[in-house]
Amino acid sequence: MNRTTILYAVLLALALVAPFGVYPVFLMKVLCFAIFACAFNLLLGFTGLLSFGHASFFGVAGYVTGNMLRDYGWPVEFAILAGVAAAAILGTVFGWLAIRRTGIYFAMVTLALAQMVYFVCVQAEWFTGGENGLQGVPRGALLGVIDLNNDLSLYYFILAVFIAAFWFIHRTVTSPFGQVLKAVRENEPRAISLGYNVDRYKLMSFVLSATVAGLGGALKCIVFQLTSLTDVHWYTSGEVVLMTLLGGMGTILGPVVGAGTIVTLQNYLASGAFASSVPIVLGFIFVVCVMAFRRGIVGEIHAFVKRSF
Repeated sequence: MNRTTILYAVLLALALVAPFGVYPVFLMKVLCFAIFACAFNLLLGFTGLLSFGHASFFGVAGYVTGNMLRDYGWPVEFAILAGVAAAAILGTVFGWLAIRRTGIYFAMVTLALAQMVYFVCVQAEWFTGGENGLQGVPRGALLGVIDLNNDLSLYYFILAVFIAAFWFIHRTVTSPFGQVLKAVRENEPRAISLGYNVDRYKLMSFVLSATVAGLGGALKCIVFQLTSLTDVHWYTSGEVVLMTLLGGMGTILGPVVGAGTIVTLQNYLASGAFASSVPIVLGFIFVVCVMAFRRGIVGEIHAFVKRSF
């Protein structure tokens, strides 16, 4: 076995025993945001497209999943699929509009579209609960047998979904499709000269990213049994950018490390003397990361290993 396989095996073993030493709901929050960050990294880290509107897919999937479970009594599996499908459809529309622009204009278009979704969610109280959020979402039973109200059972379900999503992202970026995405990121004009339909690849990357982001939002809704306006707010879009940059943009494990770091900081700072200063602390971390650790935590570790060995 190579070092990467050993590393993944160790991480899997730690994940399997983690809920016996750490609060499972906290771990599940980390996994949900790790899925979200991995999805965003597919777009930013491997395609080179900066979106400021990914919270839309995260939140809308949560609202759809919550409504299907609470108001229509759907099985949890189909409710999650409905949320993911809603994110994919929204991602297709947003992507089709946004890829017509590049650079900062692309980012601004995604932000504008996301703000439209946010204001719709504020007004559509019958669907979102407005400022009160969508509360009282039942967790249901997996396959009608496994009670997900048990935190331990739900944790292993979330972990299994995370592993599947992580494998999907890994397989995507290491496939020929992923190699084309990297070519678009590095030199778009050259990719066009080689005969690739760059806009099609950008759109496919955007839709895949939105779909997996929606998966994270759907799972978060089930874990906390609610979805709020925070999930579709621009601040959440900014958080996922920070998670990706801090962990290591363009790396496989980077977003997972970044999500774990940010969620852990938020959890512990919120309960201490720095409760009102969490955004300031996160902003300071962002500045330090951009100025001194441009490759992120995992990126810097990779660079150190290459230099040493």
